[in-house]
Amino acid sequence: MDQRRISTLLLSKREQHVRFSFVRKAGAALVLIILFDRLFADSFGGAGIGVFAGAWLLAMIAARPDIGRARFAWPALALAALFAVSLFDEPGVLAWSMFWCAIAFAALAPRVGRFDDAWHWGVRLFLHGATGFLRLFTDLRRVAGQRRGVGASPRLLATTLALPLLGGIVFLILFAAANPLIEHVFASIQLPSLWQLALWSFVACCVWPMLRPGTLALRVARRVPDLEPILPGTSLPSVLIALALFNLIFAVQNALDIAFLWSGGALPDGMTRTDYVHRGAYPLIVTALIAGAMALAMLRPGSASERDPWARRLVALWVAQNLVLVASSALRTVQYIQESMLTSWRIAALLWMALVALGLVLICWRILCGRSARWLINCNALAAGVVLTACCFVDIEAIAARWNVQAADPAKIDLCYLHRSGDSALLPLIALERRPMDAEKLDRVRYVRAELLRDLETRQADGRFWTWHGARRLAAARAIVGPGAPRPLPANYSRDWCDGSIIPPQVQS
Repeated sequence: MDQRRISTLLLSKREQHVRFSFVRKAGAALVLIILFDRLFADSFGGAGIGVFAGAWLLAMIAARPDIGRARFAWPALALAALFAVSLFDEPGVLAWSMFWCAIAFAALAPRVGRFDDAWHWGVRLFLHGATGFLRLFTDLRRVAGQRRGVGASPRLLATTLALPLLGGIVFLILFAAANPLIEHVFASIQLPSLWQLALWSFVACCVWPMLRPGTLALRVARRVPDLEPILPGTSLPSVLIALALFNLIFAVQNALDIAFLWSGGALPDGMTRTDYVHRGAYPLIVTALIAGAMALAMLRPGSASERDPWARRLVALWVAQNLVLVASSALRTVQYIQESMLTSWRIAALLWMALVALGLVLICWRILCGRSARWLINCNALAAGVVLTACCFVDIEAIAARWNVQAADPAKIDLCYLHRSGDSALLPLIALERRPMDAEKLDRVRYVRAELLRDLETRQADGRFWTWHGARRLAAARAIVGPGAPRPLPANYSRDWCDGSIIPPQVQS
């Protein structure tokens, strides 16, 4: 057997393998589209989101054996499975976003070959999400081009298929007229609507890039430089003067916070403590972030200031002052919560402040120990990932509702906020119902509790919106709910949807 024939056979086997791989991925995409249509035929929600996420993960593993061979993709697969469980338990935007990032990481891992840093991976994931939907159309165009390359022109294809298609249609029409069973089968066939076709196309555009990821995101990410902030005019004298000035300015701000915020000193005339507490929490966090970026730029590796001991001392002092600044911001938020109430966004703000404080500590450690920018980015990304993963399994709205019920005076509790929190506030409302309060407030609490319980029972009874977390919460609520109910309303009276206040009938003038 000559060398040319061997090369032809090897090429033929490779083409067969590529075609089989493509057909396998197309089959996996078709299965996912059918599953999506069956799970969400009427509405999108419930534990079916977690079922679809798990099926998507399994389909990708089955259709792409190269993912199993890329060992550094295994943690991403494990995280994707973890987030799929979270979506089955209680679907949410955060859990779905984390699942998508994990499954996209696993999809790109075999093409990258190694883990470099979170910055470049963030670029890859962003570009993969922004351009991935085009991958399906690119592959369809490529398949059509290959078909034309072997001589299957549109004209030849039409003349080849004209006789079997037309003849088959004629015979089917005749058999349907002669046989009522065949006629019944044709009558039961329902063609998909334009909305269904659009939805199937959207699902295909979402799942296909995970089965056949493109190379555009990888090529662009390779050209993105390392994230190293650079400032003009960062000579050693300029850095020393700037650090001395910045430390002085920050010392004034921190001294004021220590005197009036931490120690509770008397404020000047015309200024209340509420004004002082409410202002500045978020601007101070922005200030700390800008200061951290400037510290990195001033003492970037290889610069004269990075080797100067006084510059390093002044940066360490400045970072310490920024930590005090972040602590003051957190204290402002805590005092604001004590004066009003706790919300999920304020919990998120406190978690964000904790991440900022950790980032400042890592910046100082990087400067003093000579760590790389990749080390700093990876450490911050790991900390943020841990916090976000934990938030996927913790009901922050329920934490806020429980704190408000336990810490606040029942007369001052905002029932509108608890009502808007949904069934997350159901168990705290049942606990609030047992606390002493006036009859009017108790009636409103019972109304909001009854509304949330009814809504939860309705969703759990409907299989489309059933969730594992909702089932556990409903069982716990039924086990502890009391017999009390909101009092019936007189004729023509109504209730405010938000807090259950009784609204008298309007007098016609």
